[in-house]
Amino acid sequence: MRDQWQSGCDEARIREALVGRRVLLTGHTGFKGGWLALWLTRLGAHVVGVALPPEPGSSMFEAAGIADAIDSRFGDIRSPESFAAAVGDFDAEVVFHLAAQAIVRRSHADPVDTFLTNTVGTAVVLDAARRMPSLRAIVVVTSDKCYENREWAWGYRESDALGGADPYSASKACTEIVAACYRRSFFAGAEGPQLATVRGGNVIGGGDWSADRLLPDIVRAVLADTPVLIRNPGSVRPWQHVLDALSGYLTVAARLLEDGADVAEAWNFGPDPRGYVDVETIAGMTARAWGPGGPRFGFGSDGGPHEASLLGLDSAKAAARLGWRPTLDLGQAIAMTTDWYRHWADGRHDMGALSRAQIAAFIDAAALADRPRSHSRFEFAGDRQQCA
Repeated sequence: MRDQWQSGCDEARIREALVGRRVLLTGHTGFKGGWLALWLTRLGAHVVGVALPPEPGSSMFEAAGIADAIDSRFGDIRSPESFAAAVGDFDAEVVFHLAAQAIVRRSHADPVDTFLTNTVGTAVVLDAARRMPSLRAIVVVTSDKCYENREWAWGYRESDALGGADPYSASKACTEIVAACYRRSFFAGAEGPQLATVRGGNVIGGGDWSADRLLPDIVRAVLADTPVLIRNPGSVRPWQHVLDALSGYLTVAARLLEDGADVAEAWNFGPDPRGYVDVETIAGMTARAWGPGGPRFGFGSDGGPHEASLLGLDSAKAAARLGWRPTLDLGQAIAMTTDWYRHWADGRHDMGALSRAQIAAFIDAAALADRPRSHSRFEFAGDRQQCA
């Protein structure tokens, strides 16, 4: 009988499941995809990434040297032909599908492209994956916004209704439906490939330069020495560090390989209750973490589309059945994020090495079963990790 999984992020067991595996990662040129690419290489996986080229300007892909870390290929999941050409004859054992149009405001500006990318694109990826002879596990990443948001005071559970009042949320609900369809139609055999979907919260971390996201907006304003306009300061979100979300995704992949159909369903991976704060609070915490020369704020509306004022995730199922729990509290997540951006802004650091050092520090923190949960500072110093 195998040992039980450790609670939290059991990287040793994840490594055991993924070392030497052929992994297809879509969306590796994006924020979360870049971090996952680095973590997968740490685990000893052979990673092929397929995505559109990174958008002009700063990116995690360029800053951390993702193209040098994995087999990076460019292709468009909206086109079966483009995606197939990029994948070529790569026979993946594990697929992580992260490629997406992830910006709510952009979904209002171009709803058709949002549905093509998030919904049709998922079908394109899954249809290609089901033809891979060695395929064993698929993890489809959606969003906390896939739920029909009733703006109630408790977190959504995996059994709650899907829906969406805006094109982005609706496209993610549709992504869940497409994934469930493929699970039942093509991945239902107990001995065949298994598919799960994972839903994270509002993810923060170094290397995110997406438009209309709070932390990237703050960093851009600090570097330009301009005030930050804080929209919807009272809106509450489930804030979490990118590595906490990815630790859940990796746990699901490893458990699919180990436990099969018992894990082939939807999973929430949100922060602990202290991660649920409003936008004004997290802005203030970021300013304090940045220190001298940090952001200046203005509060108001810029006439953008309506967004829900309250959104939460219930991760009790992942805790009970997978033993997963978040590692970083919100203060630690913000400290780790601002540390990354300060080193990047300094311009003298190897951001790939620093990002790997942050992953290692995260794993060290996860391994401390009796770690204190009251500290607001994450114990990480990039300069001591030989990142200069």
